Amino acid sequence: MDLGHLGPLGPVSRLTLGGGGLGQLWGQTDRAECVATLRAAVDGGIDLIDLAYRYGNGEAELVLGEAFEGRLPGGVRVTSKCLLGNTPAAEIEDRLRQSVHDSLARMQLERLDLFFLHSNVAPDGHPMQQHPDAGARMTAYSDFVATARPCFESLVAEGLIGAWGLTGIGHPDAIIRLLGERPAPSVVQCIANAMDSPGALKFYDEPARPRTVIAAAQANHVGVMGIRAVQAGALTDAIDRDLPDDHAEVRDFNAAGAYRALAAELGMSAAVLGHRYALSMDGVDTVVLGVKNRAELADCIAAADAGPLPAEIVNRVDGCFPDRDA
Repeated sequence: MDLGHLGPLGPVSRLTLGGGGLGQLWGQTDRAECVATLRAAVDGGIDLIDLAYRYGNGEAELVLGEAFEGRLPGGVRVTSKCLLGNTPAAEIEDRLRQSVHDSLARMQLERLDLFFLHSNVAPDGHPMQQHPDAGARMTAYSDFVATARPCFESLVAEGLIGAWGLTGIGHPDAIIRLLGERPAPSVVQCIANAMDSPGALKFYDEPARPRTVIAAAQANHVGVMGIRAVQAGALTDAIDRDLPDDHAEVRDFNAAGAYRALAAELGMSAAVLGHRYALSMDGVDTVVLGVKNRAELADCIAAADAGPLPAEIVNRVDGCFPDRDA
């Protein structure tokens, strides 16, 4: 498999196996199939596994523990994340440290290669901090800078984590600001799909501007992991789970009819087109897969093997979403 260069991790496979599918978030699967999928991913050349407690309340991390029993194959690196929310400042360090220790126990490991803030970073005083889910999902910029970031640096110094990063789904102004500050994150996870859509992960009214975030990461020598290449199913041939008609992913799916028609014309599934598009995006070092079984994994590996899309096809995909920056 071709390699990208992901900040301090250096060379990394162009595909990363994400934990959403392993945690059984994306449709029907089971533990045995997820363990088999993880092993097949590594056998297929994927050397970065992106996990979090939130992926099935620890299920994805347990899958990794069961698959390798504390003995990772050579060259394989793992991540995890902490959904810090608006934890009081005095409790932030304990929360982060407990998250690391709990994740390591589930994975049967002694060290994380990358540890991410899973929360949305919100500018101080921004209306998104009043969202009903703010307590669990929003971390104020000032709290991150004053307390969380120094804790991340301490965890690196102690050897519990190799580096730290941001899940770049917070407000773009806050993420871009943090990318330009020092110490900077080593890696940022950015939306990388043809719609520029975070879907249900968006908790603010302004445009998401994921390509601006990616450009800021490049300018500051921060590695980029592309996430949501198929926008949680919106850019596939059919959404694989029951969602209400007004759900963000369903709205995006309904807006992607021209895109699916183009995929059919090109003789590929919508998912394969989505992954090849994400792999073609400038600045994306590795694309995180949300697959839940070996068949979906095989399609994604085939997409990576096929290489980036020709510029003419990229332009045609872009033409399917003329209002994506609106």
